[in-house]
Amino acid sequence: MEKKPQEGRKGPAHRGVPPIVGLLLGTALMNALLYLCLNRFFISSPRAAVDPTHCPYGYFRMGPMKNCSPWLSCEELRTEVRQLKRVGEGAVKRVFLSEWKERKVALSRLTSLELKDDFLHGLQMLKSLQSRHVVTLLGYCEDDNTILTEYHPLGSLSSLEETLNLSKYRNVNTWQHRLQLAMDYVGIINYLHHSPLGTLVMCDSSDLPKTLSQYLLTSNFSIVVNDLDALPLVNHSSGTFVKCGHRELHGDFVAPEQLWPYGEDMSFHDDLMPSYDEKIDIWKIPDVSSFLLGHVEGSDMVRFHLFDIHKACKSQTPAERPTAQGILDTYQKVLNSLRDTTVSQTREML
Repeated sequence: MEKKPQEGRKGPAHRGVPPIVGLLLGTALMNALLYLCLNRFFISSPRAAVDPTHCPYGYFRMGPMKNCSPWLSCEELRTEVRQLKRVGEGAVKRVFLSEWKERKVALSRLTSLELKDDFLHGLQMLKSLQSRHVVTLLGYCEDDNTILTEYHPLGSLSSLEETLNLSKYRNVNTWQHRLQLAMDYVGIINYLHHSPLGTLVMCDSSDLPKTLSQYLLTSNFSIVVNDLDALPLVNHSSGTFVKCGHRELHGDFVAPEQLWPYGEDMSFHDDLMPSYDEKIDIWKIPDVSSFLLGHVEGSDMVRFHLFDIHKACKSQTPAERPTAQGILDTYQKVLNSLRDTTVSQTREML
């Protein structure tokens, strides 16, 4: 009897993965990736408290420079810096876009010898207050009345809206980034109030445009103070207070104690004008912060959460206003709270 050839053993039948399972796996993977991206976007680490470009006194480092270099001397400023074009002018200085070793820099020149004391005061402040809050000093020459600083192409805070409306910056035109800018501003005020030199008052701030012109927007969208020509010193222990200028001030932007207190029946006399302390800076914080927050989606929500601290800033009694550190702490709490809420809501949607 003829035997039939044995059939090869058959393993378990191979079944393809159902399409619905593949779709679910793909969706789950996309959600996981989005979850991680949200964590990175909303819960980014706070900005470093120490400036990574920090150098010893008399030295600087900027951009891709690996090592600290000494401040440029008169001779180096005269021979190595090439002046290109004027990009700004104030009462004390004219500012020129210039070039040093193929790097763009800002060269400031005194406008009038009558203002040399203010110019030298600003230079001394720049030298003494170098930190992440202050524009980087590259060199100076008192004989030529020139100061060289790092150049920030985005300009002053006055042009913030125009900058953020550019298509290439739309990704940072959010309430999160704008609130961080407000925190940078308050951080600068806090630094000045606790500076190595003592309690300094930002006097060049009689109105919002003037105030905004004192600060620069960096390429990584942080703020540094640029103009330090009017920073008088307050000393509560010795009873030393300040007056910002010798003319009568007007308007709601300045603090009440900066206004002439004796009414229209008495003409303004600088000798009779009472002095004041650093709390005039606190009064102005809500107005500057409101400008920085702008009118993007979520900015009104931030204003609502800052209402109480801003109301306290506007106290008619200077002593009742919060400190800059207290305001900064409140801003940080609001940022953390709203950021966590946004992440939580987005996760629930996933």
